[in-house]
Amino acid sequence: MKLILSRKAFDSGAGGVPNPILDDGTMIPMPIPDKTSPIRYQDITVAGHNLGEVAAGLTKERVRADHFAHLDPDLVHSAYPREPGWRPMFGQVGSAQSVLAREGVGPGDLFLFFGWFRRATTSSGRLRFIPGAPDLHVLWGWMQIDQVVPVGSGEHSDWMQYHPHLAGPRGSGNSIYVARDKLALNGIELGLVGAGVFSHFDDRLQLTKPGSSRSLWQLPGWFAPTAARPALGYHSDPSRWRRDGHRVELRSAARGQEFVLDTKSYPEAIDWVRDLLKAGEVAAGRPIEEVPGRNSSQCVSTST
Repeated sequence: MKLILSRKAFDSGAGGVPNPILDDGTMIPMPIPDKTSPIRYQDITVAGHNLGEVAAGLTKERVRADHFAHLDPDLVHSAYPREPGWRPMFGQVGSAQSVLAREGVGPGDLFLFFGWFRRATTSSGRLRFIPGAPDLHVLWGWMQIDQVVPVGSGEHSDWMQYHPHLAGPRGSGNSIYVARDKLALNGIELGLVGAGVFSHFDDRLQLTKPGSSRSLWQLPGWFAPTAARPALGYHSDPSRWRRDGHRVELRSAARGQEFVLDTKSYPEAIDWVRDLLKAGEVAAGRPIEEVPGRNSSQCVSTST
């Protein structure tokens, strides 16, 4: 199984502000702006919050409620109106898709989505960032691949047609990754959905080293590469890594979206992923639902 740390949601170049962590710990990953998308921010709801209002408040109207949003990865059934048969999915194109193709990413491999987050609170009726709150890279969702669908390879199901990667020309290699119904690690189903979000912040989901800039990560020590274990994608330069007791510090790459790690070389990653999913359960306050069937509307955690 390949593990892909995938940078998604608002960032300094797209959206221009962090994604919010609310007073109760709720995390809201914000889709980036996209003029070619058929979906507007005001059409999307996450954890009971209309993203039109969230976007306008956080960006001081630079991103308005009626602006178009790139809802991708799209992991939460209740976020947007769905056609029967909907499944979580994620689109990729261009150089980032070339990375995934070169690494042979496909069915059974697992995306862990991360992004830039900061604490926010409601003030004078508008959501605002808390002054002095740290900027953090945080894991916010996951998706295990069931199939890879090249866009333009044939007719696509009705339930896929809304997706931004089908809305217009996207460039070379345009592909959609469709989620498994149920998560399986090393062939063992865990009774968890194949895709979903961590609804609430938990320390185990934080990549950034406490007290540091968001790009300096603190990871389990086994992440450190060796001559026999190729480094996490985009991080082959030894100067990026520094041992810190049982942990390792990583100066994470500012560029690149898809950082691939092969668990054949890093079997410890399997237990790490299990622990992250437990963090999601703890944060949500109850277990993640098992998907009863492919056409079910419950392809998300119960917290959504």
